[in-house]
Amino acid sequence: MAAGLAGALALTACSGGSGNGDGSSSAPSASGSSSSATGSSTATGASAKLQGSWITTAKGTIVALVINGEQAGIFSTGGSVCSGTAGAEDGMQMIRLTCPDGGKDRTTGMVDSADGTTLKVTWSGKTGQETYTKAEGGKLPSGLPTVPVKQ
Repeated sequence: MAAGLAGALALTACSGGSGNGDGSSSAPSASGSSSSATGSSTATGASAKLQGSWITTAKGTIVALVINGEQAGIFSTGGSVCSGTAGAEDGMQMIRLTCPDGGKDRTTGMVDSADGTTLKVTWSGKTGQETYTKAEGGKLPSGLPTVPVKQ
């Protein structure tokens, strides 16, 4: 299961560069500082500290949150896949996701803190606050609990 999730992380991290026809997100936006110079009050890309792949465990499943520029996605080994945006809104870093299966547990999240290795997000659904660990180089971080393999 972990290998499949790591593969999904690698594919998701690479897929963010393709243009979707609107032209607004085709330029790299990892350096969120350029949008702050314009003085715009609309939502802007996620800060550099949020960029990348983040992992946590919840109720026996691995949950991966991937942020690439303004794009965000969340995947769990339980089969849930949601996608949307991440960025600054009214001085806060927010994550807004839509889940095709209708799930509401992780659709609106406010970033409480991010330090480059740990990310804390409070979700508006019943999930509440989760703490994620940065996954470097497409690899799962060490120290994650393992799920017993059913035979």
